[in-house]
Amino acid sequence: MPVIPKPAPKKKAAARDPARTRARILKAAVAEFSAKGFSGARTEEIARRAKSNIRMLYHYFGGKDALYVSVLEDVLLRLRAAEMQLDFEAVEPLEGVLAMFDFIDSHFGARPELGRLLAFENMNHAKHLQRSDAIRAAASPVLDLIAGLLRRGEASGAFRAGIDALHLYTAMVSLAYYSRAHGHTLSRIFGTDLLDPAWLAEHRVLAHEMLVGYLKPQPSNETEASLSVMKSGRSRMGRPIATRSA
Repeated sequence: MPVIPKPAPKKKAAARDPARTRARILKAAVAEFSAKGFSGARTEEIARRAKSNIRMLYHYFGGKDALYVSVLEDVLLRLRAAEMQLDFEAVEPLEGVLAMFDFIDSHFGARPELGRLLAFENMNHAKHLQRSDAIRAAASPVLDLIAGLLRRGEASGAFRAGIDALHLYTAMVSLAYYSRAHGHTLSRIFGTDLLDPAWLAEHRVLAHEMLVGYLKPQPSNETEASLSVMKSGRSRMGRPIATRSA
């Protein structure tokens, strides 16, 4: 009776597909670092979550520090890439700004790990984020996108003059991020669930109203008054705050 040779053992998927192994490790690292921060996260736990091992983690990422930088790049570059997919060419400038805000608001809602990672990294004074040239490089195109909307809005008379793209973007991120980042504590303090979808929907309406009010042209007398307040504030910058005498 002829001997039927046994089929050669199948290679493990990890050996056949290094890209998939790397992606699993990165996904596990996002979960671990966003839950525990850089100091609290453990590479052993990341390897376990990824169904891999420490050797493979170090092979693909070089170590814990480099892996953490890769995690920050992953979550932030995903945000930047998605922002750059927004097409405002055929929309009115105000509609474009509000659509940008809605995207940012929805992204933070759908990706809570982004907010947690940013919170941890801010506590560490951006120690790891500053090592990434890719994150810095990706920021300028987004500001250019907003600046284009501002130029069009100012030229058409829909927006007031002199709005800075970075200030506007920072304000939009703040409106989208703050209530989520501090939702648990603020909900307890004020006895209202700030993470309830209905409350978040109301907050989005408020954010729209604030953005519209900030962007719209002001009557000349209001503009002059605003400029006067701004100049007054700048002239006082650096001075000690006056206190009432006893």
